[in-house]
Amino acid sequence: MRIYLDHNATTPVREEVVDAMTDILRSGYGNPSSVYEEGAAARARLENARAQVASLLGAEANEIRFTSGATEANNTLLLGLLQPGDHVVTTAVEHPSVLAPLEILESQGVAVTRVPPDADGCVAADAVLEAIGPATKLVSVIWANNETGALQPVEAIAEGARARGVLVHSDATQGVGKLVIDLARVPLDYLSTSAHKLGGPKGAGALFVRDGRAAPAYLLGGGQEKGMRGGTENVAGLVGFGVACALAEAEIDDRLARYASLRDRLWQGLQETLDGLRWNGDPKRALVNTLNVEFEGVAGEVLVQALDLEGVAVSAGAACHSGSIDPSKVLTAMGRTQEQARASLRLSVGHGLDEAAVDEAVALFARLVPRVREMENA
Repeated sequence: MRIYLDHNATTPVREEVVDAMTDILRSGYGNPSSVYEEGAAARARLENARAQVASLLGAEANEIRFTSGATEANNTLLLGLLQPGDHVVTTAVEHPSVLAPLEILESQGVAVTRVPPDADGCVAADAVLEAIGPATKLVSVIWANNETGALQPVEAIAEGARARGVLVHSDATQGVGKLVIDLARVPLDYLSTSAHKLGGPKGAGALFVRDGRAAPAYLLGGGQEKGMRGGTENVAGLVGFGVACALAEAEIDDRLARYASLRDRLWQGLQETLDGLRWNGDPKRALVNTLNVEFEGVAGEVLVQALDLEGVAVSAGAACHSGSIDPSKVLTAMGRTQEQARASLRLSVGHGLDEAAVDEAVALFARLVPRVREMENA
């Protein structure tokens, strides 16, 4: 049986989610925009899902706009809200779905300030707030980094930006379901999230829009999602999203303790069996399920392939494009060299993993890392 250590890429879909989605696909086929009984039933299920997502986030149901995921939510907000002459403050460790639209906007006349992180991948709230100027329209800061799990001081940034009259957005995709997020307390204006990061299906997500804030229209025609996203909603996927959020809300305390225990067991096992390791980040300022490790003298992509052949799924800290390996921009922004970034792997735990699987993975690392090092030195 394979050992899955890449829950930050996507999570296995929970059985409760599969059951709810199957029920919709079999009998809840109505169009939620239709006024007759089948449509009303689909609309009721959709609105129940909206309430479940809102409850997990500490939001109101009318503040949730459904999307196909956080990438769409990020693009919708950034490309719809910012205009030439505006200024946006962000970080150098954002997800590509924030970085890419900002690059386009920058070429069109939007000024972008990218605040660098410290060596642990965290930005300073004061540095973000000091970057705000007269033309600043938006601050966009990732809540938890997808590669390192580094947590950003979103609450302090949101409070400081609100005091300056500036809108604040956070891509919280990795944090939702792994952190306690209470938007009744944290004064964010916008938040993005995806279902498949917390046991839900792919192709479902949401943009939180605080009541009264502008909600840019991205897909036109039909008027769904309060005019922001035209097109018939993915009822089955969004119902699954709602169930995943309800499970996360009910399990959050146990989930955090469980994930932390598994992650720490993994790190301790690696330390006991291998030398030349470095944790990329600060475990006290990172998601409890995430461990980004540099294996000194190892080609990360080779180790990923070797582990895969032995039944272990992990993610490299580098992306492959047309046969060439590019080092992680997140890790290089943290001060790692290209060689160090290429030697790093992301290990992320989650639902369905147990201690026996962690111990087996450690044993495989202990056997394979020296082999890959020998290959590099041959």
